[in-house]
Amino acid sequence: RHKCGNQKSCPQNQFAFKIISGAANVVGPSICFNDMVLMSSVKNNIGRGLNIALVNGTSGQVLKVGTFDMYSG
Repeated sequence: RHKCGNQKSCPQNQFAFKIISGAANVVGPSICFNDMVLMSSVKNNIGRGLNIALVNGTSGQVLKVGTFDMYSG
């Protein structure tokens, strides 16, 4: 099994990630980084619009997750 359910392993000096877009109200989006689910409908931390995860590209530390509702402004 590879990190985040990817088909291949990443090289040692790189981070694995997987971003899945939602499908209307049927399937929610999810963000996985280095085998840790950051956002998903199961964690109940996704929202309408853009779902964003801010990660330090050097250390891999998750800095912030959030949503931006582009519909309501």
